[in-house]
Amino acid sequence: MNSKNIAKSLNAKLNDWLKSIDDDKIRGIIKDNAIITGGALVSLVSGEEPNDYDIYFKTFDSCLAVSRYYANIWNHKHPDKSRVDIKDEDRRITAFIRSVGIVVEDGENGIDDETEPDVSETEVEQKDEKPKYRPRYFSTNAISLSDKIQIVIRFYGGVDDIHTNYDFVHCTCSYDFKENKVNLPSRALEAIINKELFYIGSKYPLCSIIRTRKFIQRGWTINAGQYLKMCMQLNELDLKDFNVFKDQLAGVDSAYFAMAISAIEAKKEKDPGFEIDNHYLFEIINRIF
Repeated sequence: MNSKNIAKSLNAKLNDWLKSIDDDKIRGIIKDNAIITGGALVSLVSGEEPNDYDIYFKTFDSCLAVSRYYANIWNHKHPDKSRVDIKDEDRRITAFIRSVGIVVEDGENGIDDETEPDVSETEVEQKDEKPKYRPRYFSTNAISLSDKIQIVIRFYGGVDDIHTNYDFVHCTCSYDFKENKVNLPSRALEAIINKELFYIGSKYPLCSIIRTRKFIQRGWTINAGQYLKMCMQLNELDLKDFNVFKDQLAGVDSAYFAMAISAIEAKKEKDPGFEIDNHYLFEIINRIF
């Protein structure tokens, strides 16, 4: 699909989403600040239907406002489930769910299978009378709506700012809703055509290493040099520091990793002097996975 048709498709999707929002201010914020980047652009370039649409926002205030809008909807519609509070700590936005790391619309507060940010890949929408674009899933990093919209709250800023948190070059195509403009970097297109994972550096190399699994399952290739680059960046981090460990695993956004973090937090609460070591981590990982 060419850039003109990609812009047309994404514009139609976002305008359809806007119809579900009953707050004029929030609609205006989304119209002026929404950016799509990542997997949806890769799918459209390849002539495929996107699994989901990752929405980012240009500013802190716009991301915070939209996050709180959907948290309020959740808390009103699901008084029987864990309450979601949107936290702002040092201008980092997170969804806080008391006692659990995630909350899901269907079933209990928990997940039976691995759930990553693109949760709608495994989601089967039932044909019922539930409203479109309703909040279905909250994690520390993202709010997943029905109908394939995922609001990423972990990062915000312009396209270049957002891409400093990305890892593989094929993910750097983008769409600006306000400008109705698609950007398709040539190196990204080359990687998409060849289904080649090319690592450009990331603040979250542990997440990148784990993410390679799903791409390989989809027929992508990666050479040893790309793994070496990820390992070199990972080596610069102290994963024995719990804050670093937690930050790196939060980037993966797997329900199982959220469980591991919760277990360690509970251990540290009971024993403030507890220090993480490999023996303890291996035990926790073996129990959960």
